[in-house]
Amino acid sequence: MKKKISLFLMIFFAVLSFAQKTVSGKITDEDGVAIPSASVTVEEPGKDAILAYGITNSKGEYKVTFTSAESNVDLKVKAFNQRPLTKQISNSDQTLSFKMESEATEIKEVQLKTKMITSRGDTIAYDLKAFDSKSDRTLADVMKKIPGIEVNTDGTILYQGNAINKFYVNGKDLMEGGYGTINNSLPKDAVQKVEVLENHQPVKILQDKVPSDQAAINIKLKNSVTITGRGEVGTGFGDPWLWNVKLTPMFFGQKSQWVVNYKTNNMGEQVENEGNILAFGSGWEGRRINAAQNDWLSVETAGTPNTPVKRYLMNNVHYLSANYLTNIDKKKEWELKANANYTNNAVEREEYKETTYQNGSKIINSIRNNFYTDKIKGELIFTKNAKKGFFKNTTSFSQFWNGDRGYVEREGRIGKESVQSPTSSFQNSLSTIIPWKEKMVNFKSYISYQDDNQTLQVTPATYMQIPFKVSADSIGRINFAPGSIAEQRFRLKTLDTSHSANISFSTKGWTFTPQVGFDFSSDRLNTNFDGLAVQANPQDIQPDFNSPAYENNLRFTEINPNASLGVNYKSENWSLFANFPVNFNNIKADDDLRGVSKSLNKTTFTPNIFAQYTFASFWKASVNGNISNNFGDIQTAYAGYMLLSPTGFNVMDPKNPIPQTTTSSGGARIEYRNPLNNLFFNVNYSLSDSKRNLLGAPILDPSTGFTLMQYKDQENHSKNNRLSVEVGKYFPKFKTNASVSYGNTTSISDAFLSDPIEGDVEFKNKNNAQTYGFKFNNTYFSWMSLDYNMSLSRTKQDSRGGSLGTYKGYNHNLAVFFYPIENHTIGFNWDQVNTVNGLNKYNNPFYDVSYQFTWAKKKIDFELKWMNIANRRVFETYNLDGQFGSTTYTRIQLRPSQVMFTVKFNFK
Repeated sequence: MKKKISLFLMIFFAVLSFAQKTVSGKITDEDGVAIPSASVTVEEPGKDAILAYGITNSKGEYKVTFTSAESNVDLKVKAFNQRPLTKQISNSDQTLSFKMESEATEIKEVQLKTKMITSRGDTIAYDLKAFDSKSDRTLADVMKKIPGIEVNTDGTILYQGNAINKFYVNGKDLMEGGYGTINNSLPKDAVQKVEVLENHQPVKILQDKVPSDQAAINIKLKNSVTITGRGEVGTGFGDPWLWNVKLTPMFFGQKSQWVVNYKTNNMGEQVENEGNILAFGSGWEGRRINAAQNDWLSVETAGTPNTPVKRYLMNNVHYLSANYLTNIDKKKEWELKANANYTNNAVEREEYKETTYQNGSKIINSIRNNFYTDKIKGELIFTKNAKKGFFKNTTSFSQFWNGDRGYVEREGRIGKESVQSPTSSFQNSLSTIIPWKEKMVNFKSYISYQDDNQTLQVTPATYMQIPFKVSADSIGRINFAPGSIAEQRFRLKTLDTSHSANISFSTKGWTFTPQVGFDFSSDRLNTNFDGLAVQANPQDIQPDFNSPAYENNLRFTEINPNASLGVNYKSENWSLFANFPVNFNNIKADDDLRGVSKSLNKTTFTPNIFAQYTFASFWKASVNGNISNNFGDIQTAYAGYMLLSPTGFNVMDPKNPIPQTTTSSGGARIEYRNPLNNLFFNVNYSLSDSKRNLLGAPILDPSTGFTLMQYKDQENHSKNNRLSVEVGKYFPKFKTNASVSYGNTTSISDAFLSDPIEGDVEFKNKNNAQTYGFKFNNTYFSWMSLDYNMSLSRTKQDSRGGSLGTYKGYNHNLAVFFYPIENHTIGFNWDQVNTVNGLNKYNNPFYDVSYQFTWAKKKIDFELKWMNIANRRVFETYNLDGQFGSTTYTRIQLRPSQVMFTVKFNFK
């Protein structure tokens, strides 16, 4: 690994080793009048490759910065109605001014052509028409084909491998990070350009003061006032009857915007996550979260296969959302946003699993699940984002009424399991920046309160064969009363607050921000287990579930006064931001009846730094590093037995100290993006070391025989390093976009296992994963378009001094569309998922075909689609578990073959 680090650093510094040079000056005509908008490019002699470029301003002034190993370079100047000129210059800093000779240009024919990719400053604009195909209908369809941009399966948009921080439509942030709805439903015909705003600082008062390393997306519509949207209505043939309805009208105006979205289906399409926050903006805007439940209790759960979700999801979902934005003042500085969504979803899942351990023992079980989601969320946001001030207050409320069911057959036993999970969640985030003379004052406040209730029931309780110490020298089983029900109740109330104030001083590109803050969080845990155990034999001991040992009344508090100094620098080529915080951590956990009384007082210094250098117009190089601390949470402190799942009771030793984890990480990145030749690539390397003070060493509780989670007071480490490379290029002559990627991740962690034969064994778990990716799409032929995505993976696991084997995976998706006659489309889709481990090999192919007729005059599509033609009903795979030394064969239920007829249309 050291060789990889050295090689990467050699490449990194080799790129920077050539001194950067700058050529500047003025371009005029023969009369000395300045020529604006003239292009100035620097090229290596004899090579058709542009090193850097610039455009003259209204005064005819230009400035071009480049890096080259050549002793001389060519400088070329072009302007309308002027004779182009070329001059070979030395590779050095210099000032050169030119007078251009007039030359009338005879225009025989005028053709207006929009460039596919254009760049101006930190904005790169993509003409959507250059990348779409006849089969594309929405923004998301085309976005996946744009060089430099990638769309993950969860809807997250990446630019050059990093997530964007904002998603605008005509410059307005209607969705506040939950942009999946617009991306999936905005018709491509309404879009003029997709703009990437590099190094985007969304808070206007901080622009040119506090830099950002993230990019944003702005969707520029053809019209300033647009009424549009997308709709689909489909029905299917099968058992049960299938349906798919999508209705998403949209309005985008200069003063207000709104989107209403209703989607429902039972044919395996996952739509309920469209409202998830995918972009979180700047930390100066306050804090936003995707509210989620604290799920401690669970039924036994069937797994999900490594296939597209539509192949296995047995669902019945209704998702309704509404988003509204309006300006509430004449200057259009203040915005009011109201967002709300409701989800009702029922999911079925089924799995057969056979696990074999190194000692030859085998466990076979099958699981059938029903998962029910009932959730509502509302959000109200007031924002002022102006050059002279910033204010943002976000209030959100979420309510869950979820429930899970499990029907399990394990070693001849049958159990019915259920979890009811109502949760209430409330957050309010406030951030304001007030200009004060030449300074800025920022106040931030965040309050979050959440109340989680969960109840786990197992019927009959005798299904659970939980080991228990029935006598002084014998481990038996808990003998639950026949026909009785086991019930675990859980309640967790969480209060989380954070308040801070800072003042910023700016001078000569530097901004210094001293800050003081106070964080407080409190968790209150109450649990109780109800069950009835009876003696199987008169001499046997059985647990007394009425004792305090099966309850918890735990309070876990964290108090963190803190102070920090932020340092930011912004220049034409450099961006630097760093923070140097000192935290005074005070943590307490108390539950008197169960003997929990522990505390920790520790001062920590957790700096982080990021530096980026932009050079030669197309290159960026950056380094980053940070230190962070974690001191565990309430899940590491409870000492009363809890039935977290029907597989057994869990408990922590009350004598365990508070865990402390210090993570040090660093990384480097080189990025190249050239809109002139449509080439984008990035190279990343990162490494991290998590140092923990405790090493897990579970034992059998001497009093019960249950597993007691203890920790050894021993320093241990978990180390990770990752190298990734991605190269993408668009070939306009062939209308082809292609990209390749490679990733290599190695993780090594210390582990401990109490073996009945070998005794206490300390060892290392080592995983090495390599991934290869290839993407290709082509629209060259008028009668065909093609999209192909492929990934290869290879994972090697080593544990306890030996190799556990190598796991290999291969996935691809091929989508081909033929256009034999105008307005007629024939589609073919092929998903292939293969897994290999030793002699075990599983191939899982899926095929779809479709026919679509387009009523061009009305812009309506009629589609008939046959999915999973081969009617593959199960997914098979084979996995290794390095920690427990086991192999697992898994068979998961898939969706059967189905046929859908769908009518698709735009609202306007």
